[in-house]
Amino acid sequence: MRYNLFIDIERPREEVFKKFDDPENLAKWQPGLQEMTLIKGKPGEIGSKHKILYHMGHRKVEIIETLEARDAPKRLCGTYEADGVWNRVDNLFEEIDDHSTRWISEVEFSFRGWTKLMGWLMPGAFKKQSYQYMKNFKEFIENED
Repeated sequence: MRYNLFIDIERPREEVFKKFDDPENLAKWQPGLQEMTLIKGKPGEIGSKHKILYHMGHRKVEIIETLEARDAPKRLCGTYEADGVWNRVDNLFEEIDDHSTRWISEVEFSFRGWTKLMGWLMPGAFKKQSYQYMKNFKEFIENED
């Protein structure tokens, strides 16, 4: 499953990228994030890996993030692996003008085992969740003191 989303943010591209790239900010716009632990490499280095723990409802979800590409302040791309689910997100940051940025998210999901059924029955739920994170980030950065 693949889809693309975008949202315009009223902040300069360099600021958007810096805030997006800072792990300390993740919990401010990703509800349920409990912890993020570096398990390989150096932060921000291509090939580095993090273990990310989320609480989603009554479930704990462990995700392994691998940084695939980084071209500050234009692009940040990673893969995310959990039980039966592989996800690649290519985040592109385009300058609209000196004060605003378009964040484009190119998303790909692949499912194995029983999760194939989930991907087939609920493709809209994945897109909706991705866009909710984008709206959360926009609100966080535009309303930050």
